[in-house]
Amino acid sequence: MSTQRWLPAYVGLGSNLDEPPAQIARAYEALAQVTDTRLVLRSQRYRTKPLGPIAQPDFVNAAAGLLTRLPPRELLAALQATETRLGRVRPAERWGPRRIDLDLLVYGTARIDEPGLSIPHPGLAERAFVLRPLADIAPELRVPGLGLVRDLLAAIDASQIAVLPV
Repeated sequence: MSTQRWLPAYVGLGSNLDEPPAQIARAYEALAQVTDTRLVLRSQRYRTKPLGPIAQPDFVNAAAGLLTRLPPRELLAALQATETRLGRVRPAERWGPRRIDLDLLVYGTARIDEPGLSIPHPGLAERAFVLRPLADIAPELRVPGLGLVRDLLAAIDASQIAVLPV
């Protein structure tokens, strides 16, 4: 069941397995098919270093802007189902390699902190691999409780992020 209003939502995309640029392209295609949701913005793709202690290939990261009538939990469930359809296997270790990762970053003006659902996404303000692509599509977006995307990006080191050619 969907709400009546269309609300903006932003999704972070990441991949470092099985031809990551192709995985990001497949994820965009899949996001365009989510029920009661429209894919309206796509960022450039960026090569980024992985987080955490696990040795693994670099990531390709991007961001998507959506309009959706799905409530936050239903949208998150749709994103997780999309990951599964695209071949994601949940890693045994946190911050491990992955074929595709779709993170719900921002949902309208919502601030939610419930088991299994945190909006804005935890760590968003400290992660250049999230903020750089998000700034491509929504630099003036006010992240609830954190500030404008452009200001958040300006406050961190994003020098290790490289834009990938189209």
